[in-house]
Amino acid sequence: MNDPNVTRLDYKGKEIILIATAHVSKESAELVRQVIEDERPDSVCIELDRGRYQNIRNPKTWENTNIIKVIKSRRVGFFLANLALSSYQKKIAEQLGTTVGGEIIQGIQSAEDIGAKLILADRDIQITFQRIWRKLSNWEKAKLLVRLLFSLYDDNEVSEMDLKELMQSDMLESVMSGLKKEFPKIGEILIGERDQFLAYRIKNAPGQKVVAVLGGAHVPGVKTEIFQEQDIAKISTVPPKRRLGKFAGWIIPMGILALIAYAFATNIQIGL
Repeated sequence: MNDPNVTRLDYKGKEIILIATAHVSKESAELVRQVIEDERPDSVCIELDRGRYQNIRNPKTWENTNIIKVIKSRRVGFFLANLALSSYQKKIAEQLGTTVGGEIIQGIQSAEDIGAKLILADRDIQITFQRIWRKLSNWEKAKLLVRLLFSLYDDNEVSEMDLKELMQSDMLESVMSGLKKEFPKIGEILIGERDQFLAYRIKNAPGQKVVAVLGGAHVPGVKTEIFQEQDIAKISTVPPKRRLGKFAGWIIPMGILALIAYAFATNIQIGL
């Protein structure tokens, strides 16, 4: 297939096919279906980790989440980020009248249809956000938490510029796109490190032919990283905690209270 959104690589005798997708494009979902059906790869890699994969499989999961269990398992940051992501996805879907992430869903379905091994190629989102969190100063953490909380209440339509960026990036990056300029440390962890992780998972996927479904912004970095060596252990671990000041100690409790307030505002049963 001669398509500008399809990149073919030869890595040590293994054929790797990268599909650059746009997460709001029906054409991308069709391209994914066609490539997988035509190529019949041994493995299909998708740009998801286990948590986001389960969320796609069961979109109602977070509505039934026990907030006490979230707090005890220290996943409040992940919970907050997931709420922001879900809110953003809903706005996009309503504005465009389409399903966001349709190409990922198609990749999962097509892999099952041909009996290919499905590889969740992205780094655990919890590790990604923990690495971002540990790199920020206490003041930056407070600002980031406030920005995420306000994004849950933002009813403004997504701008044309946001839509263009969404066509070239993944949903996670799109939600965080406005934050990268304000928090430069986020960019390398959110994009550069994930390019390395994705490349490592893709080139080590089982079989001699591998198809990878990626947001368009990742393809240039992954294409280069495929032929590099990655220190996976380094980018898969969470840096040690810094000593927190008195103010920083209030950040998480404030976030929890805000989450509970948001839950009640959305649905009394969810709040309870």
